[in-house]
Amino acid sequence: MNTIFITGASSGIGRATAKHFAERGWNVVATMRSPEQETEFITLDNVLVLRLDVEQEGTIQTALAEAIERFGTIDVLLNNAGYGTMGLIEAATDEQIRRQFEVNVFGLIRMTKAMLPHFRSNQKGMLINISSMGGKVTFPTMSLYHSSKFAVEGFSESVSYELASQNIKVKLIEPGAIHTDFGGRSMEFFFDDALTDYKLFTAAFRAKLGDMEKQPAYASPPEMVAETIYQAATDGTSQFRYIVGDDAKMLIQMKENTDEEEYLTNIAQHFS
Repeated sequence: MNTIFITGASSGIGRATAKHFAERGWNVVATMRSPEQETEFITLDNVLVLRLDVEQEGTIQTALAEAIERFGTIDVLLNNAGYGTMGLIEAATDEQIRRQFEVNVFGLIRMTKAMLPHFRSNQKGMLINISSMGGKVTFPTMSLYHSSKFAVEGFSESVSYELASQNIKVKLIEPGAIHTDFGGRSMEFFFDDALTDYKLFTAAFRAKLGDMEKQPAYASPPEMVAETIYQAATDGTSQFRYIVGDDAKMLIQMKENTDEEEYLTNIAQHFS
């Protein structure tokens, strides 16, 4: 029986993926920062719930040791833990800037490095990283989030070459808007009304954006992402990127097929 190790499994894409794999007979290591609050997964024999915070190396090593002791071999690592930020870069504190990268980038790399010795000892493994359409296209006021996901894209693509020599596959998932709490609990805002020079810009942007906690009608369910992750883990192909959602497909295709100046102008006009 194959085993998948998932970070950020308490909600959203991570939770949907844990359920999807468990229902298909996989062993699932569902890690989260507060496992004491979990009530559903602990009732399933093929799901192991463990505490893990990608910002804390000790929790990573402990969770890995417990997972290997329970299931023997881990076949797939899903780096899913992450969150978004939105606001004016001038209003962001150094702590907010560092934490965006600490979780979305450094935590992902930290988790990957911890898992690789196990994959190498087994002479196989698969690394699946959750990126975003925001790792390929950008929107106003999300500079920290976008730069962190662009980093995930670059890291994943580059590291895939060296890991291929160890029979370890790397794959990227690029979801568009998803029906999760990304715009609520998983989003940190830093707008500063004292920066009055941005008043007209932020007013127009907020009017276009609406309530971030209300997902747009075109948002895809997290189960769609989970299904795509399962496809990536099991299709036996060398496909590297998997785009999820019509919005992501449309925007990424638009950027790739449109003159850069025209594309940037279109995005700016949409939010002005």
